[in-house]
Amino acid sequence: GGHTFKIALFTSSASLGAATTDYSTSNEITNTSGSAYSAGGATLTNTGVGLTSTTAFTDFSDVTFSSASFTANGALIYNTTTDGGSGTTDAVCVIAFGGDKTASNGTFKIEFPTNDSSSAIIRLA
Repeated sequence: GGHTFKIALFTSSASLGAATTDYSTSNEITNTSGSAYSAGGATLTNTGVGLTSTTAFTDFSDVTFSSASFTANGALIYNTTTDGGSGTTDAVCVIAFGGDKTASNGTFKIEFPTNDSSSAIIRLA
């Protein structure tokens, strides 16, 4: 069992928000120079789950796309595997980049925050 999570990147035309329930290829970015980005995004490596007296949290290792040529405006973390092993595209969280971020035959890196109760990308209090 266990869950598998991916992060997909999207253009500014994507309608991502509170109503987003599943991964979709609609307005997903395309890589213009090669194989740095594939539809569906990159698999995430979980850096652990923690719990304080008031907050549960989890985070992921940074993701790097090398030799990338694309512009992304936001991302969707989604669950591709349930505990029972069946496939899913259930949305976990939407991340807005605060504007277009571009790589031109360079490195596009998504840096996740520290995995603790005050900084982790996913916190439930």
